Amino acid sequence: MPLLTRRNLLKASAVAGAYGVGIGVAGKFGLAQAAPEPQVLKALKSEATLTEAGVTKNIMTWGDVAGEAGMPPVLRMTKGKPYAARLANALDEPTTIHWHGIRVPNNMDGVPFLTQPYVYTGDNFDYAFTPPDAGTFWYHPHCNTLAQMGQGMTGVIVVEDPADPTFDSEVILNLRDWRLGGNGQFIAAFRPRDAAKSGTFGTLRTANWNREPQYDAPAGGLIRLRIAITDVTRIYSLKVAGAEATVIAIDGNPVPKRFPLDLLLLGPGQRIDLAVRMPDSEGATATLEDIRGTAPKTLAKLRAVGASLKRDVGDLAALGDNPVASADLSTAEKISVVLSSTAESAPADGICGTIGYSFWAINRVPWPGDTKDPTAPLAELKLGKSYILQVENVTQHLHPIHLHGMSFTVLSSSTREAVPFVSDTYLIQPGEKAQLSFVADNLGDWLLHCHIIEHQKSGMTSYVKVV
Repeated sequence: MPLLTRRNLLKASAVAGAYGVGIGVAGKFGLAQAAPEPQVLKALKSEATLTEAGVTKNIMTWGDVAGEAGMPPVLRMTKGKPYAARLANALDEPTTIHWHGIRVPNNMDGVPFLTQPYVYTGDNFDYAFTPPDAGTFWYHPHCNTLAQMGQGMTGVIVVEDPADPTFDSEVILNLRDWRLGGNGQFIAAFRPRDAAKSGTFGTLRTANWNREPQYDAPAGGLIRLRIAITDVTRIYSLKVAGAEATVIAIDGNPVPKRFPLDLLLLGPGQRIDLAVRMPDSEGATATLEDIRGTAPKTLAKLRAVGASLKRDVGDLAALGDNPVASADLSTAEKISVVLSSTAESAPADGICGTIGYSFWAINRVPWPGDTKDPTAPLAELKLGKSYILQVENVTQHLHPIHLHGMSFTVLSSSTREAVPFVSDTYLIQPGEKAQLSFVADNLGDWLLHCHIIEHQKSGMTSYVKVV
């Protein structure tokens, strides 16, 4: 089987371009309708006031055609309807867009050079796909990820389902850290000793690029609180103080049974949808906190306004299911995925930057995930066949493992009760063994990697090939 090289991929892209970029491929995840006029996402450098020290320079984000830029915009799509975006790269380095959690055609997945060429400075790339699932997702580059994501390029996606129940309000939170010095400017993105452990944490924590923002919401109303953890390192344990908060969806998919938010660990790449029943008294607040660590950290607040609507979360209808295929466990083939550290030497320079170290591995192979000629796939899968990832974490650290292009169902865990969530990112605990089932129903090469970006960039990356 020939390796996928930059030369071969560019040649293939040129052929595809002759028939129109972004038309998609035949099959389940191809486009059945013409894509609409693309939404322009201009990758650029900007500045923002994040601290009292003043303006932070060298922010990376997406703006509009005129270059107006702040936090990456919330992208709104509709389940089952075509969407199109044009990436216009005004950065001084290559970039791409990955649509995290959305089951897109392989040539839309944004992984250089596994699925597409990266987009050079001054060039454009047209993405077009039809999101099959409703829920909360997000988007980010898959090129020089530690710098580009760390300096701002993480945005939230809402895929709406017109059949979803009606809420009284919606609040969307993009949770992320920044590594800034006392002068408000960027400092080194990572420390090697931390990259070899749990990762290098930021110095400033924000929600929607603000410290402890507050949003008004109807008193006694039901609020859909969509939360995306877009940080490169931090793992959260979320709690809502002062209001009833019920988990209704995780990683874009409705939960099998709703439950109160209580000590739920979520890692980078994961999302959670909450139904928050606001306090009845005007001026009362519901506070979203991260209680992981020595003291609770306030992330954002919701302030009750107006006369109480006296809503009851029990009256909230169910979210619609997403059309994720269920694996046939009687015929499913098992694939071993062992997450470990490594003593191998530093990797060669990647095409989208490298951090210069190999600390981590999957099945004893460290791979930074951005080389011109990728390593052999973890497994070659047959289209339509069922599989079980047998994931074992032999390290002392948590790893949010993310699968591109497909969704899996949690079958079992050796350390906790296994709830059959449908997801694309699983936070595996130290020493844990977990089984994740899925149907290989999307053709192409799909990354499987830790979403702590230092772990990804220092070896904890692989991919599966669906043929």
